[in-house]
Amino acid sequence: MISIIGIGNGASAVAEKFSKTPQYNVYMLNDKVSRTSKYKFKLKRFEEPEEYEENPPDLTKFFSTVDDHVQVFIVGSSYSSNYSLTVLEQLKGKKIDIFYIKPDITLLTGIPKLMENVAYGVLQEYTRSGVFNSITLLSNMNIEDALGEVPIKSYFDRLNSSIFSTAHYLNYFAHTEPEVGVMARPAEINRIRSVAMLNMKNLEEKWLFDLDTPRDLCYYLCINNERLAKEGTLHKHIVDQLKEKPRNAFRKISYAIYETEHLDFGFCVAHTNVVQENS
Repeated sequence: MISIIGIGNGASAVAEKFSKTPQYNVYMLNDKVSRTSKYKFKLKRFEEPEEYEENPPDLTKFFSTVDDHVQVFIVGSSYSSNYSLTVLEQLKGKKIDIFYIKPDITLLTGIPKLMENVAYGVLQEYTRSGVFNSITLLSNMNIEDALGEVPIKSYFDRLNSSIFSTAHYLNYFAHTEPEVGVMARPAEINRIRSVAMLNMKNLEEKWLFDLDTPRDLCYYLCINNERLAKEGTLHKHIVDQLKEKPRNAFRKISYAIYETEHLDFGFCVAHTNVVQENS
Protein backbone atom coordinates (compact mmCIF):
# COMPACT_ATOMS: atom_id res chain seq x y z
CA MET A 1 0.00 0.00 0.00
CA ILE A 2 1.03 3.58 -0.68
CA SER A 3 -0.29 6.53 1.31
CA ILE A 4 -1.29 9.53 -0.81
CA ILE A 5 -1.23 12.88 0.97
CA GLY A 6 -2.63 16.11 -0.46
CA ILE A 7 -1.60 19.34 1.30
CA GLY A 8 -4.03 22.16 0.52
CA ASN A 9 -7.29 22.36 -1.42
CA GLY A 10 -5.83 21.91 -4.91
CA ALA A 11 -3.52 19.08 -3.91
CA SER A 12 -6.34 17.39 -1.99
CA ALA A 13 -8.44 17.42 -5.17
CA VAL A 14 -5.64 15.51 -6.89
CA ALA A 15 -5.24 13.12 -3.95
CA GLU A 16 -8.96 12.38 -3.94
CA LYS A 17 -8.59 10.88 -7.44
CA PHE A 18 -6.65 8.00 -5.85
CA SER A 19 -9.41 7.13 -3.38
CA LYS A 20 -11.24 4.77 -5.76
CA THR A 21 -8.10 2.68 -6.34
CA PRO A 22 -7.58 0.00 -3.65
CA GLN A 23 -3.77 0.20 -3.64
CA TYR A 24 -3.85 3.58 -1.90
CA ASN A 25 -4.74 5.12 1.44
CA VAL A 26 -5.63 8.76 0.83
CA TYR A 27 -5.11 11.58 3.36
CA MET A 28 -6.30 15.12 2.64
CA LEU A 29 -5.27 18.21 4.59
CA ASN A 30 -6.98 21.51 3.76
CA ASP A 31 -9.07 24.34 5.18
CA LYS A 32 -12.31 23.22 3.48
CA VAL A 33 -12.59 20.13 5.68
CA SER A 34 -15.52 20.63 8.06
CA ARG A 35 -13.85 18.66 10.86
CA THR A 36 -10.86 16.36 11.26
CA SER A 37 -11.52 12.64 10.73
CA LYS A 38 -9.45 9.52 9.98
CA TYR A 39 -8.43 10.59 6.47
CA LYS A 40 -9.22 14.32 6.48
CA PHE A 41 -7.47 17.00 8.54
CA LYS A 42 -8.75 20.57 8.87
CA LEU A 43 -5.93 23.06 8.39
CA LYS A 44 -6.12 26.60 9.72
CA ARG A 45 -5.87 29.43 7.19
CA PHE A 46 -3.85 32.58 7.87
CA GLU A 47 -3.19 35.81 5.99
CA GLU A 48 0.61 35.91 6.33
CA PRO A 49 3.12 33.14 5.49
CA GLU A 50 4.90 33.60 8.83
CA GLU A 51 1.72 32.61 10.70
CA TYR A 52 1.82 29.16 9.13
CA GLU A 53 5.32 28.59 10.50
CA GLU A 54 4.25 29.83 13.92
CA ASN A 55 1.18 27.55 14.06
CA PRO A 56 2.23 24.09 12.83
CA PRO A 57 -0.47 21.38 13.03
CA ASP A 58 0.13 18.38 15.28
CA LEU A 59 -0.35 15.40 12.98
CA THR A 60 0.95 12.69 15.30
CA LYS A 61 -2.40 10.95 15.67
CA PHE A 62 -3.57 11.69 12.12
CA PHE A 63 -0.47 10.10 10.59
CA SER A 64 -0.40 7.11 12.97
CA THR A 65 -1.68 4.75 10.24
CA VAL A 66 0.33 6.15 7.32
CA ASP A 67 2.14 3.54 5.21
CA ASP A 68 5.92 3.31 4.95
CA HIS A 69 5.79 4.59 1.37
CA VAL A 70 4.23 8.05 1.08
CA GLN A 71 3.54 10.22 -1.95
CA VAL A 72 2.83 13.86 -1.14
CA PHE A 73 1.11 16.27 -3.56
CA ILE A 74 1.75 20.01 -3.25
CA VAL A 75 0.53 22.97 -5.32
CA GLY A 76 3.19 25.66 -5.19
CA SER A 77 1.05 28.79 -5.02
CA SER A 78 -1.38 27.40 -2.44
CA TYR A 79 -1.34 29.12 0.95
CA SER A 80 -1.31 25.66 2.50
CA SER A 81 2.06 24.98 0.82
CA ASN A 82 3.46 26.95 3.76
CA TYR A 83 2.65 23.87 5.83
CA SER A 84 4.67 21.59 3.56
CA LEU A 85 7.88 21.34 5.56
CA THR A 86 6.18 20.91 8.92
CA VAL A 87 3.92 18.20 7.45
CA LEU A 88 6.87 16.43 5.84
CA GLU A 89 8.84 16.66 9.08
CA GLN A 90 6.11 14.64 10.79
CA LEU A 91 6.56 11.89 8.17
CA LYS A 92 10.19 11.35 9.11
CA GLY A 93 11.29 7.76 8.64
CA LYS A 94 8.96 7.17 5.69
CA LYS A 95 9.96 6.83 2.04
CA ILE A 96 8.68 10.14 0.68
CA ASP A 97 8.05 10.97 -2.98
CA ILE A 98 6.92 14.54 -3.64
CA PHE A 99 4.76 15.55 -6.61
CA TYR A 100 5.09 19.30 -7.02
CA ILE A 101 2.44 20.95 -9.21
CA LYS A 102 3.68 24.24 -10.58
CA PRO A 103 1.14 26.94 -11.53
CA ASP A 104 1.54 29.51 -14.31
CA ILE A 105 3.93 31.84 -12.48
CA THR A 106 3.72 34.61 -15.09
CA LEU A 107 0.43 35.77 -13.57
CA LEU A 108 1.44 35.30 -9.93
CA THR A 109 2.08 38.39 -7.81
CA GLY A 110 2.60 39.26 -4.16
CA ILE A 111 2.43 36.58 -1.48
CA PRO A 112 1.42 33.65 -3.77
CA LYS A 113 4.49 34.31 -5.96
CA LEU A 114 6.73 34.51 -2.91
CA MET A 115 5.31 31.25 -1.52
CA GLU A 116 5.79 29.49 -4.84
CA ASN A 117 9.42 30.63 -5.10
CA VAL A 118 10.22 29.36 -1.63
CA ALA A 119 8.42 26.01 -1.88
CA TYR A 120 9.77 25.28 -5.36
CA GLY A 121 13.40 25.88 -4.41
CA VAL A 122 13.46 24.48 -0.89
CA LEU A 123 11.73 21.19 -1.71
CA GLN A 124 14.14 20.54 -4.57
CA GLU A 125 17.17 21.26 -2.38
CA TYR A 126 15.92 18.96 0.37
CA THR A 127 15.28 16.21 -2.16
CA ARG A 128 18.65 16.62 -3.85
CA SER A 129 20.36 16.25 -0.46
CA GLY A 130 18.55 12.94 0.13
CA VAL A 131 15.98 14.02 2.72
CA PHE A 132 13.21 12.89 0.33
CA ASN A 133 13.34 9.95 -2.07
CA SER A 134 12.29 11.98 -5.13
CA ILE A 135 10.48 15.06 -6.35
CA THR A 136 8.45 14.96 -9.57
CA LEU A 137 7.90 18.38 -11.12
CA LEU A 138 4.66 18.94 -13.05
CA SER A 139 3.50 22.14 -14.74
CA ASN A 140 -0.17 23.00 -15.19
CA MET A 141 0.73 24.85 -18.40
CA ASN A 142 2.55 21.84 -19.85
CA ILE A 143 -0.24 19.44 -18.87
CA GLU A 144 -2.79 21.68 -20.60
CA ASP A 145 -0.62 21.73 -23.74
CA ALA A 146 -0.26 17.94 -23.66
CA LEU A 147 -4.02 17.41 -23.30
CA GLY A 148 -4.92 19.83 -26.09
CA GLU A 149 -8.37 21.38 -25.73
CA VAL A 150 -9.49 21.62 -22.09
CA PRO A 151 -12.91 23.25 -21.42
CA ILE A 152 -12.91 25.82 -18.62
CA LYS A 153 -15.71 24.12 -16.65
CA SER A 154 -13.73 20.87 -16.43
CA TYR A 155 -10.28 22.49 -16.45
CA PHE A 156 -8.91 21.46 -13.06
CA ASP A 157 -10.75 18.14 -13.05
CA ARG A 158 -9.11 17.22 -16.37
CA LEU A 159 -5.66 18.30 -15.17
CA ASN A 160 -6.07 16.50 -11.84
CA SER A 161 -7.17 13.30 -13.59
CA SER A 162 -4.10 13.49 -15.81
CA ILE A 163 -1.82 13.90 -12.79
CA PHE A 164 -3.49 10.95 -11.07
CA SER A 165 -3.17 8.75 -14.14
CA THR A 166 0.51 9.63 -14.57
CA ALA A 167 1.43 8.97 -10.93
CA HIS A 168 -0.64 5.78 -10.79
CA TYR A 169 1.01 4.28 -13.87
CA LEU A 170 4.48 5.14 -12.56
CA ASN A 171 3.59 3.16 -9.44
CA TYR A 172 2.27 0.33 -11.60
CA PHE A 173 5.49 0.16 -13.59
CA ALA A 174 7.56 0.12 -10.41
CA HIS A 175 5.72 -2.98 -9.15
CA THR A 176 5.13 -4.91 -12.40
CA GLU A 177 7.48 -7.02 -14.51
CA PRO A 178 7.56 -5.90 -18.17
CA GLU A 179 7.12 -8.22 -21.14
CA VAL A 180 10.57 -7.24 -22.38
CA GLY A 181 13.21 -4.61 -21.66
CA VAL A 182 15.45 -3.71 -18.78
CA MET A 183 14.72 -0.51 -16.88
CA ALA A 184 17.99 0.94 -15.57
CA ARG A 185 18.05 2.27 -12.03
CA PRO A 186 18.78 6.03 -12.13
CA ALA A 187 21.87 7.22 -10.30
CA GLU A 188 21.07 7.83 -6.63
CA ILE A 189 21.93 11.51 -6.92
CA ASN A 190 19.32 12.04 -9.67
CA ARG A 191 16.29 12.53 -7.42
CA ILE A 192 14.62 15.39 -9.34
CA ARG A 193 12.45 14.17 -12.20
CA SER A 194 9.79 15.00 -14.75
CA VAL A 195 7.40 12.94 -16.88
CA ALA A 196 6.37 13.06 -20.54
CA MET A 197 3.39 11.56 -22.32
CA LEU A 198 4.47 9.74 -25.47
CA ASN A 199 3.21 9.83 -29.03
CA MET A 200 3.31 6.08 -29.62
CA LYS A 201 3.82 6.41 -33.38
CA ASN A 202 7.19 8.13 -33.14
CA LEU A 203 7.91 8.15 -29.35
CA GLU A 204 7.88 11.95 -29.32
CA GLU A 205 7.72 13.31 -25.78
CA LYS A 206 5.17 15.82 -24.50
CA TRP A 207 6.81 16.91 -21.26
CA LEU A 208 4.64 17.76 -18.27
CA PHE A 209 7.53 19.90 -17.05
CA ASP A 210 10.51 21.11 -19.10
CA LEU A 211 13.40 19.63 -17.17
CA ASP A 212 16.78 21.30 -17.52
CA THR A 213 19.76 18.94 -18.03
CA PRO A 214 17.98 15.57 -17.98
CA ARG A 215 20.22 12.61 -17.15
CA ASP A 216 18.66 9.13 -17.05
CA LEU A 217 15.64 8.74 -19.35
CA CYS A 218 13.34 5.74 -18.83
CA TYR A 219 10.70 4.87 -21.46
CA TYR A 220 7.63 2.93 -20.30
CA LEU A 221 5.64 1.62 -23.27
CA CYS A 222 2.22 -0.01 -22.93
CA ILE A 223 1.37 -1.94 -26.09
CA ASN A 224 -1.94 -3.57 -26.97
CA ASN A 225 -1.79 -7.32 -26.31
CA GLU A 226 -2.88 -8.19 -29.84
CA ARG A 227 0.03 -6.25 -31.32
CA LEU A 228 2.44 -7.93 -28.90
CA ALA A 229 1.21 -11.34 -30.07
CA LYS A 230 1.18 -10.72 -33.83
CA GLU A 231 3.75 -8.08 -34.87
CA GLY A 232 7.08 -9.84 -35.35
CA THR A 233 9.14 -6.69 -36.02
CA LEU A 234 7.58 -4.52 -33.31
CA HIS A 235 10.42 -4.86 -30.81
CA LYS A 236 13.09 -4.02 -33.39
CA HIS A 237 11.06 -1.02 -34.57
CA ILE A 238 10.81 0.35 -31.00
CA VAL A 239 14.50 -0.21 -30.26
CA ASP A 240 15.51 1.49 -33.52
CA GLN A 241 13.42 4.54 -32.56
CA LEU A 242 15.05 4.68 -29.12
CA LYS A 243 18.52 4.46 -30.67
CA GLU A 244 17.77 7.74 -32.45
CA LYS A 245 17.31 9.54 -29.12
CA PRO A 246 20.23 11.79 -28.00
CA ARG A 247 22.55 9.89 -25.65
CA ASN A 248 25.92 10.45 -23.99
CA ALA A 249 27.84 9.38 -20.88
CA PHE A 250 25.43 11.31 -18.64
CA ARG A 251 22.23 10.98 -20.67
CA LYS A 252 21.34 7.29 -20.60
CA ILE A 253 18.25 5.64 -22.07
CA SER A 254 16.44 2.48 -20.94
CA TYR A 255 13.02 1.04 -21.73
CA ALA A 256 10.40 -1.51 -20.76
CA ILE A 257 7.36 -2.79 -22.67
CA TYR A 258 4.13 -3.73 -20.87
CA GLU A 259 0.96 -5.41 -22.07
CA THR A 260 -2.35 -3.54 -22.11
CA GLU A 261 -5.88 -4.31 -23.30
CA HIS A 262 -6.28 -0.64 -24.27
CA LEU A 263 -4.85 1.41 -27.11
CA ASP A 264 -1.09 1.94 -26.96
CA PHE A 265 0.18 4.61 -24.57
CA GLY A 266 3.39 5.39 -22.77
CA PHE A 267 5.44 7.68 -20.56
CA CYS A 268 9.03 8.81 -20.35
CA VAL A 269 10.60 9.73 -17.01
CA ALA A 270 13.68 11.97 -16.98
CA HIS A 271 15.89 12.26 -13.90
CA THR A 272 18.46 14.88 -12.95
CA ASN A 273 20.45 16.19 -9.99
CA VAL A 274 20.17 19.79 -11.18
CA VAL A 275 17.89 22.07 -9.14
CA GLN A 276 15.52 23.75 -11.60
CA GLU A 277 15.40 27.51 -11.83
CA ASN A 278 12.12 29.37 -11.36
CA SER A 279 11.66 30.69 -14.88
